[in-house]
Amino acid sequence: MVEENKEKFISILREKVKREGIEKLIEWLETTDFFIAPASTKFHSAFEGGLCAHSLNVYERFIKLLIGEYGEDFTAHISEESVVLIALLHDVCKVNTYKIDYKNVKVDGNWVQQPFYTVEDTLPYGHGEKSVYIINGFVRLTREEAMAINWHMGGFDARVKGGSYSLTDAFYKYPICVLFHMADFMSTYLDESR
Repeated sequence: MVEENKEKFISILREKVKREGIEKLIEWLETTDFFIAPASTKFHSAFEGGLCAHSLNVYERFIKLLIGEYGEDFTAHISEESVVLIALLHDVCKVNTYKIDYKNVKVDGNWVQQPFYTVEDTLPYGHGEKSVYIINGFVRLTREEAMAINWHMGGFDARVKGGSYSLTDAFYKYPICVLFHMADFMSTYLDESR
């Protein structure tokens, strides 16, 4: 499944995104653990290949929400290229962040070492804003794309928890941000498991 998801992910990027730098971004992703990394340590899609699988799930959810809100001709509001860039790349901030460690667990009365994921963030730049930073190093994002990726965590974003009102402003100014946050949220809790 990992290899199939990788092929699907790259195929969608190559087919839908014609922006300068996309091939360099794909090449870089292939040098990272993006296609084998989990999406989280112990929550949604916490398994090998979970990050890529999650990104594909979010892409499908995002399209469904866009059709539900704007109809089949949603591209009058957002280009297919933007949909792909936002959905497939929103979590590149997680690249090379999850590491495997081991803990002792009692199984049938015997102690065994069980693997688990830990976090080792070598670029502590935040979450959504880190994804925007990384992507912009390869492909220039539009303001709307950057806002959707930056605020995809919605109320779970640490900046919001700290009292920032910027999320509210972004959601009002860029309705696509609301739909994208919902796509990520729905994928996490409805399409994926712990």
